Amino acid sequence: MSNDSRGWEFLTGFLLGTVVGAAVALLLAPQSGEETRDQIRERSIELRHRATETTDRARHRAEELASEAQERSRFVLEENRTRLQQAIDEGKQAAAKKRDELMARLEEEKARRSPSEPAA
Repeated sequence: MSNDSRGWEFLTGFLLGTVVGAAVALLLAPQSGEETRDQIRERSIELRHRATETTDRARHRAEELASEAQERSRFVLEENRTRLQQAIDEGKQAAAKKRDELMARLEEEKARRSPSEPAA
């Protein structure tokens, strides 16, 4: 019998604790369930708005960075194109100078050989 008595005592204490806890929770709750749901709804709308703003700012910044990168690549491309053209021009000048030197040497060789050859 003592085991049955302890079981009932435990069950009674548990139920009494549940009732007291629920009553205290209702008395000390800062707001009603409806108010809590409204607050959650408002916060979710606010968070969605912030997320949209953040996404828009990030997209705008990415577009700015892409534009800057495109401008920089155009500048680098034009700079490299100018360098290449200068190198080509210098190469042409060097080739023309070398050609002139070789032509002058060839003419000298012809001039040296011509007087020594017997007349026909």
